[in-house]
Amino acid sequence: MVPLKSEMWMRGFLFLFFGFISIYADAIYLQDNIAIKGTPVQSSTYFNQADSAIDGFSTTCTHTNTESNPWWRLDLLNVSSISRVVITNRVDCCPVRINGAEIRIGNSLDNNGNNNSRCAVISMAEAGEVATYMCAGGVMEGRYVNIVLPGKLTNLTLCEVKVYADNVALHGNAVQSSLFRYWFPRRAIDKIKLSQGEASSCSCTQFEQNPWWRLDLLDNYYVSKVVITNRADCCPERINGAEIRIGNSLQNNGNNNPRCAVIDSIPAGASYNFSCGGMLGRYVNVVIPGDEKILTLCEVEVYVILPEEKIFVRMKLQSSVDLAGPVNNKLLYQVQSALASKGIGNAKLSWSQLPQKEVKHDPEKGSCD
Repeated sequence: MVPLKSEMWMRGFLFLFFGFISIYADAIYLQDNIAIKGTPVQSSTYFNQADSAIDGFSTTCTHTNTESNPWWRLDLLNVSSISRVVITNRVDCCPVRINGAEIRIGNSLDNNGNNNSRCAVISMAEAGEVATYMCAGGVMEGRYVNIVLPGKLTNLTLCEVKVYADNVALHGNAVQSSLFRYWFPRRAIDKIKLSQGEASSCSCTQFEQNPWWRLDLLDNYYVSKVVITNRADCCPERINGAEIRIGNSLQNNGNNNPRCAVIDSIPAGASYNFSCGGMLGRYVNVVIPGDEKILTLCEVEVYVILPEEKIFVRMKLQSSVDLAGPVNNKLLYQVQSALASKGIGNAKLSWSQLPQKEVKHDPEKGSCD
């Protein structure tokens, strides 16, 4: 545990507060917040525009007019596989106003996007609270992320919205057994699932024995699922019988690692999920056993289980209030907001030891009179 120290001079005395904070935070901060690249709009504006919710500051918030069904929508500009949304509640007042709001994700703009599938329902009770909402089924596909308060005559205030895909494949290095023309292995992790005409955004090997594609995740992860997108232009049956293997060995180019799944078939242009149940490994292989096979992958997504991590933060604070009093919880919320602004979502803070106050006379500041 690491001491939290705050110094305060008041009427000639030095107030020292020593306490210990334990912080348990989801490792979400390792991932990219894709919300900051999007374009937000909202149903109306009382003050503060819609982009205040993705500016990186938990103290600037959006605010609609008081109306029925107020909403805020984020256009991610591309279809993304979204696993979680992190919401920061307002800190000044009325924290329960957001309760009952729905997070909806999809590709439709019907009813301003509020008819898309529901990811989660928001329930937040504390001012300044930062909460993470997991989407039903683990991953939802969509270009639009909506937050709507259905049926309420109220205003919608969002102090920060972060959207995470947790697709660690995007940060890895891909190689394959051979190369057909310009269909490089990297094209299977370029975020372009389908393109017009020939599958030029896909990876492709030559016809050969046991063709394979391997992704180096650069670190060990517990893999929850792998999503494979098949080519749309032709020959979708070529992927039939491919195996997904995960592990840490490069023996036989990684194709001897434990097997996650066998791909029976994937329709042309479709994306299928394959559950791996938290298999641990650095390498993800896709291999087709047999002679005269060709392996084409238009997109490979790897979703992982992000473990809870214990984080210690050393801070020196200057305060105008007595930290040994009821302000303790407010201080924790301020620290939580600061962590959220740095991309550390779903942090849970608590005092391991409450601050203890020492009073020392400062002769240079004079007496208490």
